[in-house]
Amino acid sequence: MKRVAIVQSNYIPWKGYFDMIAAVDEFILYDDMQYTRRDWRNRNRIKTPNGLEWLTVPVDAKGKYFQKIKDTRISGHEWVRDHWRSLVLNYSRAGFFEEVSPYFESIYLDHKFEFLSDLNRKLIEVVCQFLGITTVIRSSTDFMLIDGKTERLIDLCLQVGGEEYITGPAAKDYVDVDLFQQSGIELTWFDYNNYRAYPQLWGEFQHGVTMLDLLFNCGKESHFYMKYVI
Repeated sequence: MKRVAIVQSNYIPWKGYFDMIAAVDEFILYDDMQYTRRDWRNRNRIKTPNGLEWLTVPVDAKGKYFQKIKDTRISGHEWVRDHWRSLVLNYSRAGFFEEVSPYFESIYLDHKFEFLSDLNRKLIEVVCQFLGITTVIRSSTDFMLIDGKTERLIDLCLQVGGEEYITGPAAKDYVDVDLFQQSGIELTWFDYNNYRAYPQLWGEFQHGVTMLDLLFNCGKESHFYMKYVI
């Protein structure tokens, strides 16, 4: 049974995002959706001695209320060194920083991305490479898209031969379960509960941080704290 997930791209997302990628055979970055402000598309959190801190990629969104994620441009390049400096400052003491950091340093310091989608996809792919996740990753821009929230998801599944669609619990607010039943595609709600705590710097344990937090602290042992990464 071919399993498919269709999710908007996020900036260096948390471990649950990568568990969903590892749980499916094909993962579609759904960046034909509207860009949402103050969301995970262009920002994520790291741990610091002073608590959680946001790393936010500046984007050109003023007056562009209906632009799609795929069309959202990054504003300037000054933020890149600031983000990398924050990662080095707050994670250089982590047990696996020296092992993991080379995978990401060149992305921050040697690449210039024009669009947010391209940056997000590159970082997602590098995390998957480090973790050994071999799931096929594609973009919704690779496909013909029909109208209708649920109808479009079903059609994307059909285009790639999907037999099971896996999605997060937040989708219960808009997915039409009956349409999935009629299509013959099994609908499965992904479970983000019961993750184990892992060795983490800077005080009380926090689950809701970027995947880089887990990688810098646990390296190749990160899969022990995930559900689907082998």
